Amino acid sequence: MGVRDREFPFLVVFPSVERKLTVNLYVGNLSFNATEDDIQQAFAPYGEVASVNIIKDRETGRSRGFAFVEMPDDGQAKEAIEKVNLVEIDGRSVTVNEARPKQDRPRGGGGGGRRRERW
Repeated sequence: MGVRDREFPFLVVFPSVERKLTVNLYVGNLSFNATEDDIQQAFAPYGEVASVNIIKDRETGRSRGFAFVEMPDDGQAKEAIEKVNLVEIDGRSVTVNEARPKQDRPRGGGGGGRRRERW
């Protein structure tokens, strides 16, 4: 029994599992009328599209003008960025680049400062 076994008897080592990661692409300046099918068709010639997610307003359900496209192959995703960037989808030239990771944002309401008493 080695030193590691005595210090961490509960430690279990799992064989490495290879996971296929997808590349997340940001598609901006979308027409509010663009559909997931429109976006899918624009990206499909450059490789497999795992998913299309149009971001919608919570209250109205209307498109906010941008979407995310997931592609499982890094090379195909890079080609799609080059070929689809500044191409028209439903009448508007879109901006395409690799999405930045989502950052934690503070939750909670804004509101104003302190209330002032009337004089």
